[in-house]
Amino acid sequence: MIPCKDEADRIVATVEAVLVLDGVDRVVVVDDGSTDDTAAAADAAGADVIVHARNFGKAAALETGVRHLRELEGVNSTDEHAPRHLLFVDGDLEGSAANLGVLIPPVLEGRADMTIATLPPQKTSGGGHGFVVRLARDGIERLTGWTARQPLSGMRCLTAEAFEAASPLAPGWGVEVGLTVDILGAGLRVEEVPCELQHRVSGKDWRGQVHRAKQYRDVWRALTRRRVRKAIGQRAPGVAQRF
Repeated sequence: MIPCKDEADRIVATVEAVLVLDGVDRVVVVDDGSTDDTAAAADAAGADVIVHARNFGKAAALETGVRHLRELEGVNSTDEHAPRHLLFVDGDLEGSAANLGVLIPPVLEGRADMTIATLPPQKTSGGGHGFVVRLARDGIERLTGWTARQPLSGMRCLTAEAFEAASPLAPGWGVEVGLTVDILGAGLRVEEVPCELQHRVSGKDWRGQVHRAKQYRDVWRALTRRRVRKAIGQRAPGVAQRF
């Protein structure tokens, strides 16, 4: 499942790398309001492509892609793989996406309900100061007791059950934090796995600063909503915990 926007220069290599992974039998690209040829490039590379007429955000793109996949599974009701596990992939990984295979075995073998890729130092350093990462890590730890090394990593493999536990997804850039908190809150297992990935990082220019500001806002909102849910659940005996 590849949500992306304006990745025409990178999406072909990313799709081709994911298609050859063991265990991957279908690649769905959701073009979230691109102004370039991302959709056409992804289609030519062999992906199923869904296009949002305008940008709705990463969470909405993931939900569109999963809904499309489940509809396909419903049509082919004899499919022995339904409902499929899910592999979430950023569209800018290019050839390094071929290394995502390490996320799959723990889920297929039942050792984890969701795996999260932890990335090595990137070839190009970003322009951030770690504020969003600290907010996400501290918030996840306070809510669940689990400490994430890279809480904002978008590359994840998860079961259908885990996805449902986190649905509806936290909007926008809060999606990764929401996934982690909700899946752990459902009593499921999360594991971080080192993965040799390289992607485009946000720079120090004004666009990078705006992106990080939006990311901080969405992560804060996701955590705040889950803190409220937790507080309500603790005050109401017999209410199932869902953060």
